[in-house]
Amino acid sequence: MSNAESQFSAEKTVAGHDGRIALIDGIRLIAAILVVLYHYTAWHHDRWGTVAAVEAWPRFAHFTMYGNMGVQLFFIISGFVILLSSYGRTKARYLGSRVGRLYPAYWVGVLLTGALVLFVWEKPGPTLNGWEVLMNLTMFQGAFKIENVDGVYWTLWSELRFYMLILILMALKWLTASRVLQFAFWWPVISLVFFLAFPEGPGQVWVDQLLQPKYAGLFTGGMCLFLIYKFGHSWQRWAVLGTSALIAAYHTGIYGPHEAKEFVGIEPVNFVYWLIVLGCFALLAVVTLTPLSRINFPGLKTAGAVTYPLYLLHQVIGWWLIGLFSPHLPHWVTLLLVMTLIGVAAWAINRWVEQPYGRKLAKGVENALSRRRRAD
Repeated sequence: MSNAESQFSAEKTVAGHDGRIALIDGIRLIAAILVVLYHYTAWHHDRWGTVAAVEAWPRFAHFTMYGNMGVQLFFIISGFVILLSSYGRTKARYLGSRVGRLYPAYWVGVLLTGALVLFVWEKPGPTLNGWEVLMNLTMFQGAFKIENVDGVYWTLWSELRFYMLILILMALKWLTASRVLQFAFWWPVISLVFFLAFPEGPGQVWVDQLLQPKYAGLFTGGMCLFLIYKFGHSWQRWAVLGTSALIAAYHTGIYGPHEAKEFVGIEPVNFVYWLIVLGCFALLAVVTLTPLSRINFPGLKTAGAVTYPLYLLHQVIGWWLIGLFSPHLPHWVTLLLVMTLIGVAAWAINRWVEQPYGRKLAKGVENALSRRRRAD
């Protein structure tokens, strides 16, 4: 393995900090459940027999309306985990692992949800056709302004752009502790400058697509936590982490209340979102930088494994199921039943799709890229 492909391997690391952190899997599942509860009990759909879900859950929705902040936690975790997964790997193996991890369950989610939207449930959201469903299979529909089959898929385009940035760092031989720290500082800072310079219009669209100012600080904050976890404490790493966290909180404090008003009908004060974002960083710091990083419980691996398919399946399919059951069952029974059904489906996809085919796809992509590189 060349130094160009495994720059991290030459760095001095903290002894014992090289394995999977089991509690992160549990946090992922909790974040996913929060997002599910947000979409089921706070989002403004009418599947409970009311104009909006908040009318069916007038008290509960005041708590679950913050569940969409589970996405913020996902992005912070991604910043940490993607560096962990790229540590000591070649570019081919990194790409193979990402393709094998993302696509098998995603393809199943797109096809199931697409079939529901096209043939069973009349237009629950955007008006889609078969071509748009097929384009969704690429996961690049966001680049072409094509509607997502399921609204939650927007996060995957954000994740993909982050993964591509990591690949660029690998190609430039910048995947070192010092270079990554510089990148983690400049990405959210430059994004903030352009965000303020282009508040609207075509410029703002390009800034969002290329720099992701709303989410850059979340990803880079997770990256800083990885650097501290793997290479030890330094004031520079903590300073960049603090900068990332503050910028992420700033952006979330702007669009969080706006989205709550638009999608739930309640407009909370922005400092609540600041506290939530900073709390997400604190939670991951405690889990990764303290003795909790060595704790493992039975079931945590399974919890992490079902999180991704659970997220992919829950929204449109869940709304359809709520509409089927809610006229005949109490709301709490319907909620628990639908969440259980989605959870079982997520477990099944992980067991019979991701586990057998994800590894094969990852290995196939890695081998194909390695052969091409040797041929060149």
